[in-house]
Amino acid sequence: MAPVDVSTSMSGPSPIAVIGPTATGKSDLALDLAERLGGEIVNIDAMQQYRGMDIGTAKLAMSERRGIAHHQIDVLDVTETATVARYQEAARADVEDILRRGRVPVVVGGSMMYIQSLLDDWQFPATDPVVRAEFEEQLAADGPLRMHQRLAEVDATAAETILPTDGRRIVRALEVVRLTGRPFAASQPQIGEPRWGTTIIALDRDTAELDERIARRTALMFETGLVDEVAALIEDGLRGGVTAARAIGYAQVLAALDGDYDLDKAQELTFIGTRRYVRRQRSWFRRDPRVHWLDAGSADLLDRAAVLVADEQGAGRRPVDWPR
Repeated sequence: MAPVDVSTSMSGPSPIAVIGPTATGKSDLALDLAERLGGEIVNIDAMQQYRGMDIGTAKLAMSERRGIAHHQIDVLDVTETATVARYQEAARADVEDILRRGRVPVVVGGSMMYIQSLLDDWQFPATDPVVRAEFEEQLAADGPLRMHQRLAEVDATAAETILPTDGRRIVRALEVVRLTGRPFAASQPQIGEPRWGTTIIALDRDTAELDERIARRTALMFETGLVDEVAALIEDGLRGGVTAARAIGYAQVLAALDGDYDLDKAQELTFIGTRRYVRRQRSWFRRDPRVHWLDAGSADLLDRAAVLVADEQGAGRRPVDWPR
């Protein structure tokens, strides 16, 4: 491909989001784009926010980050609760600081609600600790399935979109319905022009190929020390964490260490949980008409992504030679 001069039409950079299912290769493309554009990475993977949760989240080591600044990684202790609202505020500040410095924010990850909170106008309803505590007590006493049934009675639409096993989101939906008197969906963002004119690129692969990649990644995590990582994090309070202890891989290893099953079963369940999560990610992202899908297995993936960004945002964000 011959390079095209794109040094003159836009007044400044706009962000790029690289999203999609787990294990598709998002981090590599994001780093390539950041290198080419003079960008910085903004993590949008909820569990990579946690210090010490490295192997099980496939977090890039410092030596793998190519000297590129990364934001919203290692910002929480495992005892802290990861919330979409906290992330939204902090990540927006990071993106706007990067833009002010004339660099390109490259947002990368696959946490669905986090992505929507960053790129859409999402105003979070207030929380009430008394109401929240009431529903959390009911969750502890009755379990998530029973609570999911209660949610279905007051907000069938919310129940259809929240897994019966996701106790935390069930409690939040019930809280919002109680406090606002409106369906939970009424507080969700409406898809419109993405904030900052962000170009949204999603990667995917053939399902059989992606399943194989997930299996290899899961096996490698267990081979390279996931169990030891979890054991060390227990000393840091992992068991008391509301969100960290439920992360895929970590929850399964914790159960194995508690004697619920052996480590081979923990690895199998981690693979199954990851594969199930990938199906949910695909379904979620496919509903967004703003997303540009690319085959992660393409030999010229970076060139395709570069052309896509140039076409959508126009020429001239920076004096960079874009391929055509």
